[in-house]
Amino acid sequence: MNAIVVRNLTKYFTPSKKEKKKGRARNPSLESRKQGNNSIIRAVDHIDFEVKNGEIFGFLGPNGAGKTTTIRMLTGILKPTNGEILIFGQNFWNNPIKAKQIMGHVPEEANVYMDLTGLENLSFIGELYGISKKERISRAEQLLKKFELFEKRHLKSKKYSKGMKQRLLLCMALMSNPKILFLDEPTSGLDVQSSIIIKKLIKDYNKNGMTIFMTTHDMDVANEMCDRIAIINRGKLIGLDTPENLKKLKQEYQAVDFYFTKEAKESELENLSSVKEVRKIRDYYHIIVHDLNDGICEIIEYIKSKNLKVKKINTYEPHLEEVFLKMVNGGDDY
Repeated sequence: MNAIVVRNLTKYFTPSKKEKKKGRARNPSLESRKQGNNSIIRAVDHIDFEVKNGEIFGFLGPNGAGKTTTIRMLTGILKPTNGEILIFGQNFWNNPIKAKQIMGHVPEEANVYMDLTGLENLSFIGELYGISKKERISRAEQLLKKFELFEKRHLKSKKYSKGMKQRLLLCMALMSNPKILFLDEPTSGLDVQSSIIIKKLIKDYNKNGMTIFMTTHDMDVANEMCDRIAIINRGKLIGLDTPENLKKLKQEYQAVDFYFTKEAKESELENLSSVKEVRKIRDYYHIIVHDLNDGICEIIEYIKSKNLKVKKINTYEPHLEEVFLKMVNGGDDY
């Protein structure tokens, strides 16, 4: 069963009188999604997707694309204008309280309770969920140990660093043992140590069966952590696949760079059936091939026949950031 199913999800906003008077939307990137005379802004425009149970699902898009609005609808903060949200097969809005009980959520601009200690923050959240005192203290201490905050558990959280606060927010979201965890920019602006700790623990919880729905502007984080990625732009879904498949989808060509110990003949390399083009660049040969596997195998055979020695081989692959920019700027649907 899918953890989340979204069908025809749509959210329209009506600008305030002040915004109408100024003749602009709340977010300038929403301008092209207005209808009529500045009367309606389409923040999320009839999107469909599924999130598999137990996967890390990345939700990417430029600022103002509709990411936060979508998460707010999925977590019950906003009610959709149209569309359906199923959480483990159940319509969210038929029983929103029950749906929220199996969710954890860390918004991008969330903050901890500054005048409470780390332990008190978690105990307070546990109390809100109706967890017994003994159980919530036990859960809180376990979480604080996992997130390397136990030694600071009696320190008021206003004295925590940004990275420590982000870790504490994750602990707060995990106090209820959620089945689905929503994370909005979980590693944004963090120091290296906090980022590494958070990424490792997200992976650990996912390995234990938790479904993770996350947004990020860090393409390296998305590429490293996500099983599948959806890309939203101007309220519409324009891509959804694994990071590898998305990169293949927009890959202009396949190539391999060979560094030889001595000069090779470009004309001979170009005559190989799997080779489309050869470019000599400084001390290496950039060889564009029809198929990467066939190309490498045939080039290796050529190298053996000519008694050439290889110093280094690099394969060319587009970065997720390149793919993201092409899809967003090009506006191609998947």
